[in-house]
Amino acid sequence: MKAPAGQQPAESAGRRAIWLSIAALAMTFMLPLAGLVMALFALVAGIRALPLLKGAGRPTGMAVGGITVSSLALLLSAGATVMQLYLMDEYSAYQECMKGAGTVASQGECFTQFRDAAQRKLPPDVLELLGAMQP
Repeated sequence: MKAPAGQQPAESAGRRAIWLSIAALAMTFMLPLAGLVMALFALVAGIRALPLLKGAGRPTGMAVGGITVSSLALLLSAGATVMQLYLMDEYSAYQECMKGAGTVASQGECFTQFRDAAQRKLPPDVLELLGAMQP
């Protein structure tokens, strides 16, 4: 038996919104710039799914969840992208140092040099947050 016209696209729109938002959140931690783009797509999908679900008389929880998660992913990925762009020179120097680091001790020295360079460039509040994430 076929679903009534309009019901199937509404249900799939809600699922699409939540899956895109979860993918955007995961992508944010791997490639922040790609996560930013994916979060924008997920946000649009969630916003477009709301009227479809309401019109079909279906629950809007999936779309609202997708909007919420994609908004969080958007904020996180935007912050990470800005941070990467701001510390681009320091990170490039860190990558070059790591290429030549053959021991764990020299890798630790590379991280120390990166941290010191970031300390000179970032405000103390951000450094406290980064210190909590130190390996």
